[in-house]
Amino acid sequence: MNSFRTRLTLIMIAMIALSVSAAGLFMVKTFNQNHINALEDNMVREMQIISAKMEWKSGELSSLFDYYSEEAKELKRYTGARVTFIRNDGVVLGDSDGDPRYMDNHLSRIEVEEALKSGTGRAIRASETVKQNMMYVAIPVQVIPDQAPDVIRLAMSLKEVENSIRNLTMGLMAGLLVLFLIAAIISYRLALGLTRPLEQITKVAKRIKNMDYRARVKVTKQDEIGELGNAINAMADSLQVQMTRIQQNENQLESVLDNMINGIVMIDRGGKIVLMNRRAEEVLGFSARELVGRHYAEAKQQYELSQMIQEGLKSKQHLREEITFYFPEERLLELNLVPIHPEGNEFSGVLLVLQDVSAIRRLERMRSEFVANVSHELKTPITAVKGFAETLLGGAVNDEETARSFLQIIFDESDRLNRLIGDILELSKIESRRVPLVFSPVEVDSFVEKSIRLMESEASRKNIELTMNIEPGLYVEADEDRLRQIIMNLLSNGINYTPEGGKVSLKVEGLGDDHIRIQITDSGIGIPKKDLPRIFERFYRVDKARSRSSGGTGLGLSIVKHLVELHKGTISVTSAVGVGSTFTIELPVLQ
Repeated sequence: MNSFRTRLTLIMIAMIALSVSAAGLFMVKTFNQNHINALEDNMVREMQIISAKMEWKSGELSSLFDYYSEEAKELKRYTGARVTFIRNDGVVLGDSDGDPRYMDNHLSRIEVEEALKSGTGRAIRASETVKQNMMYVAIPVQVIPDQAPDVIRLAMSLKEVENSIRNLTMGLMAGLLVLFLIAAIISYRLALGLTRPLEQITKVAKRIKNMDYRARVKVTKQDEIGELGNAINAMADSLQVQMTRIQQNENQLESVLDNMINGIVMIDRGGKIVLMNRRAEEVLGFSARELVGRHYAEAKQQYELSQMIQEGLKSKQHLREEITFYFPEERLLELNLVPIHPEGNEFSGVLLVLQDVSAIRRLERMRSEFVANVSHELKTPITAVKGFAETLLGGAVNDEETARSFLQIIFDESDRLNRLIGDILELSKIESRRVPLVFSPVEVDSFVEKSIRLMESEASRKNIELTMNIEPGLYVEADEDRLRQIIMNLLSNGINYTPEGGKVSLKVEGLGDDHIRIQITDSGIGIPKKDLPRIFERFYRVDKARSRSSGGTGLGLSIVKHLVELHKGTISVTSAVGVGSTFTIELPVLQ
């Protein structure tokens, strides 16, 4: 911009200099011409006066020389100019500055010829006599009628004229120089005023180019440059709005990708990974920083995945496959490879969707196992009931003692079958969250004491000691009936799996101000370490013989776990075979 300002300033100064110089030359030339014309007019008037007042004589040439020379010298004293009298044949009769006897014939002089031809003649040349630039003016004088006229000529030195012109030129040059300096300063100020807004516009444009869309041009004048500034500001506003929308869309897309439960990997047609969300990082065990921009083969994942991507890039068709991954952990993934054709354009890559179906397959397996277990659990009492009923129908009904024994067995099995169906329905309602919980403040002291009293008779039959240790003043917001179902179920299990003479204890304590902890400990047979992860599964029994003899359905702990979760709590178990087990429940004080 500085170079443009300099060029603009120099152009304006050059134009002003040319204009001023031309004007100065014209003024000097005009002054010189006007001065000479005025001098010529004065000299013509003087010669006309001389012609009118002078007495013209004729006679011998020698006497004429003396007469006209004396007259010429006399006239010079009045006019201040050189006076020359020339006869019509060119002979100089008298001259104020020289001897006419030795002077050349003047008939061919320019001023003489013009005077005889047009009435006035003028010539400017250097005089050989006085060695100066002289202006010669001549007019014809009719001395004798019907004869060629004589000529009077005045000559005046141009030294004064030249000095005047020189002084005028110097003064004019000095004035023009001052004017030139003033014009240069004004030109620079004008150039600065024109280029400064352009500099601001350029700076704003550079800031916009560097993605600073808040930059604006300060518009002070509504001229062409002001309109340009307004256009730049309008463009910046539009870009800022568009970039804000783009950024919002990018943030939304990034948020969606990062929070998707499925992994997303985008691969261009050259095999380079261009996009990878957070879930894909977790599934593949690599960060996006490590893989984005690199070839998919550098991921060093399973061979089946690389082959699938290679086939998808080659065939450009949708592929689906389930693959078991062992890194970073074992899981079953459903892979969908979708070709990308943006807006009907040519193939630009593939989109790999990674879905972890391990939980789905596990649930399917659990559902299958549940059906099998339910069928097995239902089959046993039904078979018993059917067998003993057939026996009774076969004649055993006549034996009163046998019939009573068989009918008792049928009653026990039907009762067990009823409990099993009831537990299945209860678990189904709990798992589907169709059990309405009514939360209310529960005083822990009285609640636990009442639960212990309800279990004392069952414990006394096996001579089992029931103890409790409760931190005073505890309250919890819970569904009292469901919370009692949890406590009673765990106490019942502790009593059932503890040998006679054993001990079952219940401890309640506060965890800060927002949680309580309930621990139920028994001195029973314990749970093997390998069975601990599955203890809360439906129909899972550690000691199948004992659970069947006690009338257990295998669904109690599963119901307990789901009820605890409905109270937004957690349940865990620690156990040692032959030592006993401890179930720990942590519940929030407020729901």
